[in-house]
Amino acid sequence: MDTASNTFHLLTEKDKKDAFSGLVRSYQERLYWHIRKMVLSHDDTNDILQDVFMKAWNGLDSFRGESQVSTWLYRIATNETLTFLANKRMKNINSLDEVEDILLQNLQADSYFNGDEAQLQLQKAILILPEKQRLVFNMRFYEDLSYDEMSEVLGTSVGALKASYHHATKKIEHFLTEENDD
Repeated sequence: MDTASNTFHLLTEKDKKDAFSGLVRSYQERLYWHIRKMVLSHDDTNDILQDVFMKAWNGLDSFRGESQVSTWLYRIATNETLTFLANKRMKNINSLDEVEDILLQNLQADSYFNGDEAQLQLQKAILILPEKQRLVFNMRFYEDLSYDEMSEVLGTSVGALKASYHHATKKIEHFLTEENDD
């Protein structure tokens, strides 16, 4: 589907809807988990995912095929997620620590989270990271995206992404080591 994606504007309305439904089926689970790793809440993730697909649908005619559809969708999902987090911070919170505390409380209260204590500790460690490092860590660790793929999505150099991932893993390792020492 990625190779023919630049012809969306040539399709009939019915064919466009069918093609878009195929995109949603193909990418909704991957994008759900991409977003969920950042916002941690099932309900917030579903809301953001719906916004992502609405933006994609509205932008379908202007998609020129200069990148793969997957890259385009990940970029929309990433931007929507970061916007959501920024809005949440602006509305409710005075400090970054408070945002992470609320996200962690939401995760622990989320009936869809079925992780054990080790997974909870890892999520706590990931939450200490700045948003960009958290995003890079999640994309590399959980989604197994290559640095080249991440570079396309985030518009950041491969070298900077490697450095960001390295710093993130060191911070997580330090956090987990300190937690186990307590």
